Amino acid sequence: MASSHSSSPVPQGSSSDVFFKKEVDPAKHTRPVQSLPDVCPKEPTGDSNSLCVAPSLVTDQHRWTVYHSKVNLPAALNDPRLAKRESDFFTKTWGLDFVDTEVIPSFYLPQINKEHFTAYQQEISQREKIHERCKNICPPKDTFDRTLLHTHDKSRTDLEQVPKIFMKPDFALDDSLTFNSVLPWSHFNTAGGKGNRDAASSKLLQEKLSHYLDIVEVNIAHQISLRSEAFFHAMTSQHELQDYLKKTSQAVKMLRDKIAQIDKVMCEGSLHILRLGLTRNNCVKVYNKLKLMATVHQTQPTVQVLLSTSEFVGALDLIATTQEVLQQELQGIHSFRHLGSQLCELEKLIDKMMIAEFSTYSHSDLNRPLEDDCQVLEEERLVSLVFGLLKQRKLNFLEIYGEEMIITAKNIIKQCVINKVLQIEEIDTDVVVKLADQMRMLNFPQWFDLLKDIFSKFTVFLQRVKATFSIIHSVVLSVLDKNQRTRELEEISQQKNTAKDNSLDTEVAYLTHEGMFISDAFSEGELAPLAVDTTSQRNASPNSEPCSSDSVSEPECTTDSSSSKEHTSSSATPGGVDIIVSEDMRLTDLELGKLANNIQELLYSASDMCHDRAVKFLMSRAKDGFLEKLNSTEFITLSRLMETFIVDTEKICGRRSMSLLGALQSQANKFVNRFHEERKTKLSLLLDNERWKQADVPAEFQDLVDSISDGKIALPEKKSGATEERKPAEVLIVEGQQYAVVGTVLLLIRIILEYCQCVDNIPSVTTDMLTRLSDLLKYFNSRSCQLVLGAGALQVVGLKTITTKNLALSSRCLQLIVHYIPVIRAHFEARLLPKQYSMLRHFDHITKDYHDHIAEISAKLVAIMDSLFDKLLSKYEVKAPVPSACFRNICKQMAKMHEAIFDLLPEEQTQMLFLRINASYKLHLKKQLSHLNVINDGGPQNGLVTADVAFYTGNLQALKGLKDLDLNMAEIWEQKR
Repeated sequence: MASSHSSSPVPQGSSSDVFFKKEVDPAKHTRPVQSLPDVCPKEPTGDSNSLCVAPSLVTDQHRWTVYHSKVNLPAALNDPRLAKRESDFFTKTWGLDFVDTEVIPSFYLPQINKEHFTAYQQEISQREKIHERCKNICPPKDTFDRTLLHTHDKSRTDLEQVPKIFMKPDFALDDSLTFNSVLPWSHFNTAGGKGNRDAASSKLLQEKLSHYLDIVEVNIAHQISLRSEAFFHAMTSQHELQDYLKKTSQAVKMLRDKIAQIDKVMCEGSLHILRLGLTRNNCVKVYNKLKLMATVHQTQPTVQVLLSTSEFVGALDLIATTQEVLQQELQGIHSFRHLGSQLCELEKLIDKMMIAEFSTYSHSDLNRPLEDDCQVLEEERLVSLVFGLLKQRKLNFLEIYGEEMIITAKNIIKQCVINKVLQIEEIDTDVVVKLADQMRMLNFPQWFDLLKDIFSKFTVFLQRVKATFSIIHSVVLSVLDKNQRTRELEEISQQKNTAKDNSLDTEVAYLTHEGMFISDAFSEGELAPLAVDTTSQRNASPNSEPCSSDSVSEPECTTDSSSSKEHTSSSATPGGVDIIVSEDMRLTDLELGKLANNIQELLYSASDMCHDRAVKFLMSRAKDGFLEKLNSTEFITLSRLMETFIVDTEKICGRRSMSLLGALQSQANKFVNRFHEERKTKLSLLLDNERWKQADVPAEFQDLVDSISDGKIALPEKKSGATEERKPAEVLIVEGQQYAVVGTVLLLIRIILEYCQCVDNIPSVTTDMLTRLSDLLKYFNSRSCQLVLGAGALQVVGLKTITTKNLALSSRCLQLIVHYIPVIRAHFEARLLPKQYSMLRHFDHITKDYHDHIAEISAKLVAIMDSLFDKLLSKYEVKAPVPSACFRNICKQMAKMHEAIFDLLPEEQTQMLFLRINASYKLHLKKQLSHLNVINDGGPQNGLVTADVAFYTGNLQALKGLKDLDLNMAEIWEQKR
């Protein structure tokens, strides 16, 4: 121990082994006695201050100090056995890096050379010279040191005589090797007559060992003599030290008594209160923990109750909350070690139950009577199921609904057919077993009613599917919206937390009593305001007294709800059911967006599926050519029904399905082909039986023409009674003009109107109808040309000849068709797309062909008279009587021609035709006069010709409508040269 008394020994700190000595006078320059460094044991040295900082056995007995160090790192790495370490896999590479690695010089330290010390050497050189001179003049007095050093060297030399084996720390004679080394057996062997020499050797060994003992004893005595002064000083100061210890013990006892009194009076009560507070808090925590355990224990029965009422979302939320509580707050509770796995299995069971429940709901929703007005079946149940499936990431539930839709669509058609067949008494279901064969036995009105019923039920079916998908879609959008708002709140919260962390600098203090933290109180105080909402919700019942008894326990009161801190948001479905979205939805925005797209695609597929089933129904009925046998009215009615269904489904689903539209187009093409072939065949038969005589015009045809004049291209409705009283007219009046026509043209006009009306009824066949109508008009033009101009009617009908009246009538019929071609063109142009206007060129080609045909007929009429003029005038002779027989015949033929065509052709066309005939007459007359050498010389022949021409002119102008005709007969005479 150390003491502050002046007479106590003062230890002097030294790095080498020193001894204790009395305090000497500072004026005396006596060097302390130095001991041998390798013999004297280490003792604490130094003054009182240095002694205080030395290692203490009491205070530092459990703390590691440098005195515990045994081996340093370089010694371990620079193992001299490195070459032998290669066989050891784990240590063979130790120390390699320490040998070869070079230390990279620092960039921040300059390179030191001799030039850096030049200034210092110049400064210290003068002092060094003075020091050397003084050293030579006054040599140091180190007599004592030399003597002491000589003594130390002599002791070391003596000790070196002693073998090293005696100096080993593990020296023990019980070791056989050590014993044999110290006492060789050869010195004790008496056999072989060498006893005297062995005895001498033994004696010599004994003397040698005695000498070693003497050397050791001398050195020990020398060391003791060196420390005799300190030994005797310690003995003399022992009594004084005991007095100091006694006083110190009494002072310590008094101090302890005072501390005990202070502890009893001032601290014990307060600490007891703190302990009671901590104990109370711990009891509250244990109570809350037990309540939480009791609540968790009731999880499975509660889940069973929720599942019995199909509350899958509530059951899943409860399971998730319980699992979170087990992992965070009840971790390590032995009684709940199997509850987590049981809840996982229960969750898997709920997944299967939800899928089965959704399948059952889909079946019930889609197979309920279509007459039910309710669009969505049990909307709350659907919302609950969808939320549960989304919560568990079971996104394939739409496939279940899609499969159920396919089955329902098949059943709708099947049930409709069964109901319709049962209403028809003519169908014997016992004889005709197959449902498809029974359906084919229906006539068109019955089958049409069946198709109408199927379409109406398909429409209701799609409306229900859309309503259901709208609910599912609203749920998905609600979850997506909640995810987005949650992210926004998290970003705001992170910004606030960052600002708070920058502005606050909290210090954590520790309370060592019972291992508790003072910071717990502060953290609990901070958490209390944050947990007010949750605490107030849970403490609303009277059973929560422990939670409200102390503010310290308030955070613990939220234990059973802390694991399920769900911020919820509410919205409403289209049906008015509130949607409450929790935060624990584990779906990403990408998955939710994809699911929303899948819902819309499934709605499209529902529409496509209904159309596909309708197409199969149509094709099954069309196997026996039923649809191709429909008349125009029936097919148009069917087409309108299908187009109405297509439009309705497009309005419901938002996209037009093409399968039924394609089937309708295919049937429409077949209908157009059959429609055109029937009318072309009919026209061909009419033309083949046409005798090309003027026909009477029934009143209905006049009404038909009148309706066209009013801008309405459609077949007029038949009027009962009034039509029968009206007599047929001789001509057809079109916009004030009279058209004498044959019966075929009247029917052709009606056929043309049928084409136009078919385009109005079936817009999709406009282009096909235009092509077919063009073909029909071309056929009429070419066939009429063959029969009239080509005289085909002579063989086909049996006419004796083709008269001028036949030709004029044919020309007038063509003119009537040409009159209506612009009207037909405008009708089709209004129903074509702009990119299809190029097809209207067919009407231009047809108009040109018809005009060419009319011109050919006019030329034919002129040619008839031309041949007549050539025949008659070639025999003309200028002689009496006047008028001559030739001119009488010409006038007679001209009168017949006028009589034949005047009632058929308009007056303007008649005049133009007779002008052309007159030109031909003048040409032939001029030729004949030139042949007869008759000139306009006023002679007798000239007078006879003039009289015949005047007769011709008078008769021609006497004809009806030709009075003002400019004949210009002076052209018959050649001009005088």
